[in-house]
Amino acid sequence: MTYAPAAPAPPDLGQGLPEPVAARLRRPRWRDPRLLVGVVIVALSVALGSWVVSAASRTVPVFVADGALTPGTPLAPEALRTVDVRLGAGAGGYLPADEPLPEGLVALRVVDDGELVPLTALGADADVRSVAVPVGSGLSDRIRPGAVVDLWFVPDAPVATGAAGGKPARPEPSTLAQSVVVEQVDAEDGAIVVDGTVTLHVLVPTDSLPKVLTALSGAGTVAVVPVAGDVR
Repeated sequence: MTYAPAAPAPPDLGQGLPEPVAARLRRPRWRDPRLLVGVVIVALSVALGSWVVSAASRTVPVFVADGALTPGTPLAPEALRTVDVRLGAGAGGYLPADEPLPEGLVALRVVDDGELVPLTALGADADVRSVAVPVGSGLSDRIRPGAVVDLWFVPDAPVATGAAGGKPARPEPSTLAQSVVVEQVDAEDGAIVVDGTVTLHVLVPTDSLPKVLTALSGAGTVAVVPVAGDVR
């Protein structure tokens, strides 16, 4: 009987190679730079968030007008009151109430009652003068302290002379001053009347004073006309 030789065993391909080792996660040490950077980032984020929330909720005391401030009004404690408001970075533009009140300042423009007093509305001198203007006819209820008006001069009608009896032409009204501010309203019985004498104190620019004073002493009347669009 004939026997076939046995087939040789296949070679062991893994013989002589190191066995694979399973990777294990290492617990980060406290000296690990990556851990330290992460802690710093978290701490900065918490601090920044706290600062933003605190800044948004922080109030500051500022002055508001206690009654309308008109150009030329001296900055005095009795003309102001204090409120606490949240203004954030914009607080520097208004008159702070936690500092001494500056001396020698006046209002350069109208600051309405209850309005925050902006620093841009204050200055050393307002180039206006208060002039009393008597008004003999009814006034609009829009004319109050702080209102903006125009002053017009209305000449009296000329008296006809001569045998011809012709009626002379009435002179046209003329503008005295535009966009002046009413400082004060004095009326009979403490109120504006319909048919009586009312005296308005208006703040006239110095360059318009000669024209206004001449009209007040002339033959005619001064009419006070509210400026369109002014809602004070």
